[in-house]
Amino acid sequence: MKPLLINGEHITTSNALENRNPSDENDVIDTHAQAGIAETQTAIAAARAAFPAWSRSGPQARHDLLRAVSDEILARRAELGELLAREEGKTLPEAIGETVRAARIFDFFAGEALRLTGDIVPSVRPGVGVEITREPVGVVGVISPWNFPIAIPAWKIAPALCYGNTVVFKPAELVPGCAWALIDIIQRAGAPAGVINLVTGPGGVVGQAMLDAPEVDAISFTGSVDTGRKVAAASVARMRKFQLEMGGKNPLVVLDDADLDTALDCAINGAFYSTGQRCTASSRLIVTEAIHNRFVEELASRTRALRVGHALHNDTQIGPVVDATQLRQDLDYIRIGRSQGGNLRAGGDLVRRDTPGHFLQPALFTDTTNDMRINREEVFGPVAAVIRVRDYDEALQVANDTEFGLSAGICTTSLKHASHFKRNARAGMVMVNLPTAGVDYHVPFGGTKGSSYGAREQGRHAAEFFTTVKTAYTLP
Repeated sequence: MKPLLINGEHITTSNALENRNPSDENDVIDTHAQAGIAETQTAIAAARAAFPAWSRSGPQARHDLLRAVSDEILARRAELGELLAREEGKTLPEAIGETVRAARIFDFFAGEALRLTGDIVPSVRPGVGVEITREPVGVVGVISPWNFPIAIPAWKIAPALCYGNTVVFKPAELVPGCAWALIDIIQRAGAPAGVINLVTGPGGVVGQAMLDAPEVDAISFTGSVDTGRKVAAASVARMRKFQLEMGGKNPLVVLDDADLDTALDCAINGAFYSTGQRCTASSRLIVTEAIHNRFVEELASRTRALRVGHALHNDTQIGPVVDATQLRQDLDYIRIGRSQGGNLRAGGDLVRRDTPGHFLQPALFTDTTNDMRINREEVFGPVAAVIRVRDYDEALQVANDTEFGLSAGICTTSLKHASHFKRNARAGMVMVNLPTAGVDYHVPFGGTKGSSYGAREQGRHAAEFFTTVKTAYTLP
């Protein structure tokens, strides 16, 4: 059984949860100790006790820690990628790619630790000096989802440590293995006791204990909209800083002048890779009239040809759905799409393989309208719907007609339309002739409307959340 990691020590509990492979339910990867309220409170107390010393540690110490973490992750990318693929169901190349991304995130913030800056400005009062500096927030609670089990924890934990905060980390229940491996690496890299703490367990217990604790100064959360609203309400009640990354219903607009192969590649990658289990997935494909029929025919053919199977097999393009609950949700939305008049043009069927896994052929709907539930609600699976529109103006209107605003894409050879879309798409990230999913690690990540709340994640903008600004006046 993998223990909790609290205050530099391994802590076992009387409860454990099996970690099973969605490609093969007979494959039990490991069992993980389940924290309760008491263990969570102990972890928070440890982080609070460690904060004064860590917050005053020098930039070289933080750099060295984060760089050592990056180096080990990169050296072990094949091993950690295989663990990720077994645990979450991404194909092995995708899983290794995510692992490398995590390493690069730690490397980036190792550099940021040496680039901490402030301002010295003159006061309007003669003889008075003014210093403007950034200080760590304090104890940061990190609550991460299951779909990127090492990259998302990395882009929360690395900046938290870079800027001198201490961390209590609760990963999603479905992916404790990658979380345990990451925190073990950080501890062995030299993190002082209490600076980083791992509490695996149910959100209703561990997550709630974090929200209830006045000693937690900030919460960085990625997950569902409903849970995000609970995080917000609890944090406002305690005047706590919070950061939310939630859902998406991302449009990919395909205009008549688009290069067809580019548009098809963007649609297949954005909608179905990582089994569609990405908040940036292209779930609404908004296509103008002249290209519509050619695009749909070819997209349906390519969707049917996608090879679904075990995440570790070399010929697999699409891995399993993460678990039985998510699979039922995907199938429910496929049923809803058909009942509301959508044409299931390709896929949507369960797939049998040699191992008992949660395999689903990606589903493509056509003849849909933007008011259908499959175009309003986040499915979070390999399900995409085509919406036919007259022209660019209608495409933009439909793209923006959603309560979400994370990512939006357009395929076009028109500089005029590309430029207009970049400015007028109501999304935090805009892609031109690229999939809506897939972002760099050194630039801001986040959305608008119901997708995100608070400061951006990743890149130098991470400092906005993980630090607070102090202004000091001096009269010599």
